[in-house]
Amino acid sequence: MLRARQKLGKYRIQRCLNNGTIAAVYQAYDTIQGAHVALKIPHRSAMTDYFLADFKREARLAPKLDHPNIMPIRDASYIDDKFVIVMPLGEGTLAERMRKRLATSTALDYAEQVLAAVAHAHECKIIHCDIKPDNLVLFADNQLRLTDFGFSKIAQRSLVQGSGSGTVGYIAPEQAVGRPMYQSDVFAVGLLIYELFSGYLHQWPYDWPPLRIERVRDKLNPGLVEILKKAIQVRPEDRYRDALAMYRDFKRARNGAGKRRKRLQSVIKDPAPWESIRFREFQKKYRHSLETHHHCTSCNGPVSEAMHSCPWCGDALKHARLETRFPATCPRCHRGVKLDWRYCAWCYGYGFEVETKRRFADRRYSAQCGNPKCKGQLMPFMRYCPWCRTKVKKPWKLPSSTERCASCRWGIDSRFWDHCPWCSKGLGR
Repeated sequence: MLRARQKLGKYRIQRCLNNGTIAAVYQAYDTIQGAHVALKIPHRSAMTDYFLADFKREARLAPKLDHPNIMPIRDASYIDDKFVIVMPLGEGTLAERMRKRLATSTALDYAEQVLAAVAHAHECKIIHCDIKPDNLVLFADNQLRLTDFGFSKIAQRSLVQGSGSGTVGYIAPEQAVGRPMYQSDVFAVGLLIYELFSGYLHQWPYDWPPLRIERVRDKLNPGLVEILKKAIQVRPEDRYRDALAMYRDFKRARNGAGKRRKRLQSVIKDPAPWESIRFREFQKKYRHSLETHHHCTSCNGPVSEAMHSCPWCGDALKHARLETRFPATCPRCHRGVKLDWRYCAWCYGYGFEVETKRRFADRRYSAQCGNPKCKGQLMPFMRYCPWCRTKVKKPWKLPSSTERCASCRWGIDSRFWDHCPWCSKGLGR
């Protein structure tokens, strides 16, 4: 074990974060770049060709696994006769976070990020083989990154290089006997997500329903519960073929994420008769052009996903409670996105894993990106280009209205609205 303030090359050890049977992870300070990092160092007893092969494989896979939800490796080298893997320093692990109370929306974000990471690995034909909460590191803005690909296997046709390894509790039955496959990772992810919402780790013989199923059904809609049921089947052929298929179904089923939303909507007060007339007249004029297919959870007024706040009552919109008509959602702002977009068009969130290289036509595209190197198509009221992330500087006009907000200069209609839905400023009606 290394001691605090001990020097290792340019790194000064600060404390031990985790001491495993094969390696230890330390928090260290880079004295040249002036940054805090995490160092993964195998124990002296693990400095054998067998174990070093796993650590070297983890370092070699890093360039192939470039994804926002997968831990990058900054460097891997020998320092003072020790093999050192250098990684960004997180705020803790998902295992530590799961010991505290979790909001349903936060748990859904975590589940989607885990699936996104494993789906990307499977797309690169890599089986992780050791998915568990301790191998998911939490960073700022609730970003999760999957780490520890040392046990991972490379799938080649129907064969897998090497035998199975993993952690007792999350390991699939076929992996326990040395036959890891894509479905093994699906099984581990299913157990992890079930534990995330129930607080209980399902155990052998994996009968359905597991203990504490009421907690899960209370938080998730039936579609998401069925996905978990399919993921943790004992027979691999009864599960999803890989995490890509599970991730696609999860994103579709997440819209309308649980019974709690229905309870919240059921207590919304009905609008007064004059408000109903105003809403109805507004919808006749703007429903098609603004896509106001949703309703504010406070006043029940018609709103769209592009809006930041309700134009009727001024409350900030909770986009996680809006059932989007897009095929996927942004994990940061929860607005709808298309599968061929590289970035969220509504917030400055991180990039997505593009599921297809094909660009789909859409009749809603009505403008072009101002970046001459991009010139991608834009839908009305986008704030960023979904292709190159360039901020849209030209103010959007409101169809059938010549009014503009005095603050943001975007189009408004003060005959209907009391607040600007784009910047939240009051219109002084």
